[in-house]
Amino acid sequence: MKIPVARPIVGEEEIAAVADVMRSGMLAQGSVVTEFESRFADYCGAAHAIGVNSGTAALHAALLAAGIGPGDSVVVPAFTFFATASSVSMCGATPLFADVEPRTFNIDPDSVGALIRPDTRAVIGVHLFGQPFDVGAVRALCDDHNLVLIEDAAQAHGSEYHGKRAGSLADLACFSFYPTKNMTTGEGGMVTTDDDALAERVRLLINHGQSQKYLHSAVGYNYRMTNIAAAIGLVQLGRVEGFNERRIENARYFNRHLAGTGLTTPHVAPGVRHVYHQYVVKLAAGYPLTRDAFMDALADKGIGTAVHYPIPVNRQPVYENEYASCPVADDLAASVVSLPVHPAVTDEELAFICDAVRELS
Repeated sequence: MKIPVARPIVGEEEIAAVADVMRSGMLAQGSVVTEFESRFADYCGAAHAIGVNSGTAALHAALLAAGIGPGDSVVVPAFTFFATASSVSMCGATPLFADVEPRTFNIDPDSVGALIRPDTRAVIGVHLFGQPFDVGAVRALCDDHNLVLIEDAAQAHGSEYHGKRAGSLADLACFSFYPTKNMTTGEGGMVTTDDDALAERVRLLINHGQSQKYLHSAVGYNYRMTNIAAAIGLVQLGRVEGFNERRIENARYFNRHLAGTGLTTPHVAPGVRHVYHQYVVKLAAGYPLTRDAFMDALADKGIGTAVHYPIPVNRQPVYENEYASCPVADDLAASVVSLPVHPAVTDEELAFICDAVRELS
């Protein structure tokens, strides 16, 4: 039995949608992208959605549209994927690294508040592993200090915070459609916002700064989404709620059957819908195996695992000059493991994983 830790789920409908675009001859950005943008905006409950070619491009374009540049600082969590911080650096700004909460692994509002300084212009909160961060608390800080709030929702398609979906919770939100995400376009991303001016600015920046063809009013980028990617996205958008429900069911099974094994299972904050892009457990102090030995033992049984993330972003070599103490992020980086939770994991495989973990503990 081989159970990968992640697996993209595409089928004949996606293949047919791509074939239709290929036959049309309109492969680059066009009406299929426009339709996908409209439907994704409706899904999130946002006024605007702008398709781009990666989640990193979404973050970069959103920051630039918000006016972030040299001399500015932006607060980001230390425990996240590298692009959350690197997109800030791509603007010429400085990332300030906030620690995270020990139970949800999401950005800690108290740490954010302690970092805000006169040159701080924005905060990026990450809905890590599919669970929204404490938007209310971080939003209050941003309002008090006149800061832009950006959701990094790359892992959180369909997650909810007190009844509102990710993508509608901040000034701007950024999604990724990488193959292992809750829905995919192969590669791709999306920026959502309710602000007409921000949406217009994002559209300008992702298309070489063109206000009309061959008239460039800003230095922009080629971050456009293709009709091919959007065709896949339209099909996936119709399937993502089914995918999410299966992820949630799988997570509930793990919660029940991994109790008492020495693993700390995910904590879900009140009032949120966690969509489990990853199911991340923490090895308790005194666990009988090291993390590497735990993962190796599961690998011997054909069970894929991963570490998200083994090095906090503030400890990456490129940011050594901006290093800040984030002890919770350090602890998590040394002790967390992701187990397979994607929709393709069967009931039989769930039981097999749990049996294997119980044997190790």
